[in-house]
Amino acid sequence: MLLSELFEPPELRLRLLHAARGAYDRPIGRIITTDLLEPGTYLNGGELVLTGLVWRRSPKDSETFVASVAGRGATTILAGAALLGEVPDDLLEACRRHQVTLVEVPTEIAFADVTEYVAAAGSAGTGARLSASLVRQRQLLSAIASGRSLDELTARISTEIGHDCRVITSTGRHVVPGPGPLDEETLDAITRRFLTADRTPAVADAAGTSYSLFPIGSGLGNRLTAWLLVVDGDHTQWARAHVEAIQELCAIAALDRVRRDEGRLALRPLVEDALSLVESGGPQAEVATRLRQAGVQVDRPMAVAVAELRDDGPVEIAHSLIEDVALTVGPAVVAAGRDGLLVALLPWSAELPDLLRSAFGRLDPGLSRARLAVGVSGETTVDALTGALEEARFAQRAALSGRTRVSVVTSDEVASHVLLLATVPDDVRRTYAHRVLGPVLEHDRRTRADLLATLTEFLAWSGSWSRTAESLHLHVNTVRYRIERVEQLTGRDLSNFEDRVDVFLALKSL
Repeated sequence: MLLSELFEPPELRLRLLHAARGAYDRPIGRIITTDLLEPGTYLNGGELVLTGLVWRRSPKDSETFVASVAGRGATTILAGAALLGEVPDDLLEACRRHQVTLVEVPTEIAFADVTEYVAAAGSAGTGARLSASLVRQRQLLSAIASGRSLDELTARISTEIGHDCRVITSTGRHVVPGPGPLDEETLDAITRRFLTADRTPAVADAAGTSYSLFPIGSGLGNRLTAWLLVVDGDHTQWARAHVEAIQELCAIAALDRVRRDEGRLALRPLVEDALSLVESGGPQAEVATRLRQAGVQVDRPMAVAVAELRDDGPVEIAHSLIEDVALTVGPAVVAAGRDGLLVALLPWSAELPDLLRSAFGRLDPGLSRARLAVGVSGETTVDALTGALEEARFAQRAALSGRTRVSVVTSDEVASHVLLLATVPDDVRRTYAHRVLGPVLEHDRRTRADLLATLTEFLAWSGSWSRTAESLHLHVNTVRYRIERVEQLTGRDLSNFEDRVDVFLALKSL
């Protein structure tokens, strides 16, 4: 029932004193009768508030009452004139300030007559609305079953209600672009409002346009991983039938998301196997085959991203977020690495770093105390993925050292031998490492002499005999003996700077 219908029965003789913007076409919610000075605690939004003005002791009470009503989203006040003989001007002025519709109920009209009329009109309309709603639901479900895409169904509802609809994620990815993708500034404003709103649906304003934001699904999950339906316009001004159509589309979109998520879950084992092969130095042909099965175009340049979301619940949340951002540029090729960090293989483009910063940056308002650190390698190929992975891990450590909640660091922003080695194909790196350190590795395999571990500590402590011995809990003479044995096996003099660099780079290439 619309507010305009409340004035149709002549026997009620209701008098409109002030109409808020769009009041006549606004649907009436439930009716609350109250004489509390501050009834906001008992309101949820959209109510029609009936009051006999018993709460009014002085003109300033009108401001308190109306502010409490408006603050909880109630739209209309029906004020009885019986107690004071008329509706006071201070109440009218307060309603004008807060844009709340004010209606006078004449002295001779009982509140029960008003509530009975609204209840009767509402129940008569409810059957028709439910019938129309059920028909629409069956039509949408039938369309999904027959293979219609979510894009088609969204366009259908957009036409039906006269408002453009889009489906996006909290990172700004367009699942359904509708009439066209939203610009970056609008996406920033919409996602910020969605992540920080006390309740949904909510309304966001961007560049002079209002957008209504409806959560897809229960609305009780983590908003960071949510889908949302973005509809042009302010839903609080719409007819109830239009809001119901939107809610039905949200239910259908939730089903569509489950289907898509199940498809990605089925691919995860392939991605995990491929990443395991990359980290273990598996045959390049086999790595390429596994990646191809997971949807990667292995003949094109790519980049590696390494990410960690700290202090924000289950790892599945982080996995879903990284997959969502990956889907903006290609397939969701994401898996956990051996160190527990999430690794994504992404199609390379010059715009990739900026795109990742924008997408991950939109999550900042919803992170609270959590932190998201992402490292991104430079352009690489399938035969150099191991090096690119180390490069991305190094950049991720640099991102983690930042102080912001979201930090994305690319390899171009850091300088280290890691970047040099990352440009070398994996098989060349392994060949070099085994040429320099192969005899040491073989000696350790046969004798378990721990020469490699001693060498690693020795170089980490810049050639300090005493610090190396202390860190390994060995006598200094034992350290000297082991390092001399390394020099014999490698043919390198570790007191010579160039020889030490050769051995250091070989260690880092293992």
